[in-house]
Amino acid sequence: MEIVGSVPPEPGQAPPPTAPREPAGPPGQAPRPVRHGSWRFTAPALPTSVPRARHGVRDLMRRQKVPLAADLLDGLLLIVSELVTNAVQHAALLSPELTVEVSVGPEEVRVAVEDGHPYRPRPLLPDEERIGGRGLLLVQAVVDEAGGRYDVEHTPGGGKVVWAALPLACGPAPTSPPRPR
Repeated sequence: MEIVGSVPPEPGQAPPPTAPREPAGPPGQAPRPVRHGSWRFTAPALPTSVPRARHGVRDLMRRQKVPLAADLLDGLLLIVSELVTNAVQHAALLSPELTVEVSVGPEEVRVAVEDGHPYRPRPLLPDEERIGGRGLLLVQAVVDEAGGRYDVEHTPGGGKVVWAALPLACGPAPTSPPRPR
């Protein structure tokens, strides 16, 4: 299942596409939301897309009633913010548009940000003198704490997809491979 739309609108604009729904149950009962599926939206590679993407993912998780604990939802939204920020700051010159994809499965929720820039981002070493540059370290910390996974993959068109997956249920899960330092 996939909805291709745009970043959730600014206040006063038309609402985003509605999420797919299962067929209605017995008469008088509202249809149940679908919890599993994939949703994609595109956004310009501009700083204003960061909060819009974060709010869009948060609203999607609520609409779909995805069973994420509050701390995991906060972690997921932090990941969205950091990955979209990286695409805006480092890929916009070659990729004026980015795509955010959210996939919800029976065991995990995965968020991916795709852009058209070939550069493979790497976490920087912590440096108290530097302002910024800690986004991927934060992503890695959230993923590791949750027992999730994260990686970067190249696209056939020469760009990349940076993704992270967090488990829906508590318990040990595979972790990301160690990052070169």
